[in-house]
Amino acid sequence: MTNVLFVCLGNICRSPMAEAMFRQMIHEAHLDNKITVSSAAISTEEEGNPPHPGAVAELAKHGVSVGNKRSRPITKADFDDADYIIAMDNQNIFYLNQIAPFADRKKIHLCYNIIPGKEETDIPDPWFDHKFDRTYRQLSETLPEWLNEIKTKLA
Repeated sequence: MTNVLFVCLGNICRSPMAEAMFRQMIHEAHLDNKITVSSAAISTEEEGNPPHPGAVAELAKHGVSVGNKRSRPITKADFDDADYIIAMDNQNIFYLNQIAPFADRKKIHLCYNIIPGKEETDIPDPWFDHKFDRTYRQLSETLPEWLNEIKTKLA
């Protein structure tokens, strides 16, 4: 089983959107028995809170549900269990590299680094400007590439 973990600052906007979208993509590709997905925060400030209403509304426009997701901080077990830790911005990458066991740092990736020519591009936090449609578009661009990458490793 390949385990994918999406990470953002509070785990109420970008990473739960990525988790929900990726879960739907995995299901549609009939890979539920090969890939698992979850999400976490680098911060504890939103711990226990549901996804932002703007994230929920944007996903609902596209027929995607976050279910009963609640924010949670990343844990040592996440570093042990994840095969891919996909962060939304360079601040997340910096923090993850500070706390990750050395051997697990190779699992950490910036979401846009999968697309040639867009490396080092951040997915901005919509909590600040409420542009959840932008976040959805950006994830719609990057997530299929991550699924393709992971599928090549499953064969």
